[in-house]
Amino acid sequence: MFGSLATSSDTKSTTAAVHMFGSLATSSDTKSSTTPVKACFALAPSSGTKSDRNKPKKKTEVPQFSLGAEFSLLLENEWRKMKWSEEVRETLMESVRSFKPASEAVTEARVLLIGPVGAGKSSFISSVQSVFSGRVINRAMVGSSSSTSFTKKLRSYNIRGAGEKADEPTALVLCDVMGVGEGESTGLTLHDALSVIKGHAPEGHQFSPEHPIGAETVGFVRKPSSNDKVHCVVFVIDGSSIGSYAKSFGATFQQLREHISNLGVHQVALLTHVDQVCPASRSDITKVYRSQAIQKAMVKAGELLGMATSYIVPVKNYCSELDLDENTDILLLKAVDHILQYVNLYFQDNSD
Repeated sequence: MFGSLATSSDTKSTTAAVHMFGSLATSSDTKSSTTPVKACFALAPSSGTKSDRNKPKKKTEVPQFSLGAEFSLLLENEWRKMKWSEEVRETLMESVRSFKPASEAVTEARVLLIGPVGAGKSSFISSVQSVFSGRVINRAMVGSSSSTSFTKKLRSYNIRGAGEKADEPTALVLCDVMGVGEGESTGLTLHDALSVIKGHAPEGHQFSPEHPIGAETVGFVRKPSSNDKVHCVVFVIDGSSIGSYAKSFGATFQQLREHISNLGVHQVALLTHVDQVCPASRSDITKVYRSQAIQKAMVKAGELLGMATSYIVPVKNYCSELDLDENTDILLLKAVDHILQYVNLYFQDNSD
């Protein structure tokens, strides 16, 4: 899945991780203890037999329902507490605006997004920038193909402020890279992913499995500073495709996570396209934490990544919309706030 690992003097430790095979063990879905009370959409009653139709029906008769594949339930109580209001939105925005790395040697926090092709990495970056711009924009170029990565280069995006500070960048930088493919010759390689995290990759580097990042790469950063390194890695998983990912993705991500952990970098995850997982959340995103379907998708994402669900947050990116939505903004800002918590942990761990 990741391409071949290049052998170089500073990457020998990662050579063994090139051939990533094996199946991801799956466990049965966690059953919610909360009683479901409302369907995302109504189902048509079954027609019954001919003899049944000829019989007079009582007024109190309850129609029978056939459960379809898309049937999902809303839980009576939220499985995560969430507040939705303009005040919450403004508080979260101010938290991002005022964020400062807890290290005198670092001026900005660099966050790297990694995930399968089409998972929504670039869309998340554009969506966050849209929130602070006050309108929907596509600053990070977004593709439409789910088989090939539209992003080919390392791109870093400063999240800029809003209101009176519209022209000022915040201390948050989101880094976009080539998507992870299913073949050994396509997608981001393990070697290149680790090179970006270590700070060796130059801005604008064109990724190619045949030309791994090394000392001969134009612009190669030989001695990365703290500002060059990545301070948190965010795995991006498409919630609407969670059941169709190749099993080998699990082994790939878990080996990558092990290497990243050895570098002392914390990791979290985003579950994207949640509006496509549950129809109720599509029409009202505030139902995201009452959706049993989204809750199950979170569990499956955790199994795929080998990560506790407490590290994973659901998001809805701006894809077809032309105008911002307050509740969508809150969900996106909550994800950014979640990421920054683990950025802070990195600086606390490396404060000496």
